Amino acid sequence: MALSFERVLDIHPAALQLRLSRAELISANLANVDTPKFQAKDIDFAAEMQRITRQSDFSTSPDVRYRIPYQPATDGNTVALNVEQAAFAQNMLDYQVSLQLLQGKLSGVRQAIEGK
Repeated sequence: MALSFERVLDIHPAALQLRLSRAELISANLANVDTPKFQAKDIDFAAEMQRITRQSDFSTSPDVRYRIPYQPATDGNTVALNVEQAAFAQNMLDYQVSLQLLQGKLSGVRQAIEGK
C-alpha cells in the first residue's frame, strides 16, 4: 500500500505556510509603523483555513485584507504598534504549536516505517 504524505500530514503544512505568510504581513506592518498613509494588512487565519479545507487547495494565496484601525493616525497610517506586537506574538506561538503537531505526525510516520 502506497503512503500518501498528503493524507498523513493532513492540513498541517498548509497551516504552517499560512502562519508564515501572516508573520510576514505583520512584520511589514511593524516595519512601517511610522510610514505616512501605510495601511496595515492581515490574514483571517480561521477563514483561510476553512477555505483551504473546503477547497482542498493548499497552493492558492491567502486573502489579504486591510486591518480596520481602532484609531487611525492623523497622517493616515493605520498601524497600531500594540495591536501588531500582540498579533505577531500570538501568531508565533500558534506557529510553534503547528510545528509541534507536524513534528508529531512525522514522528509517527517514522515509527511506522521502522516498525516500532
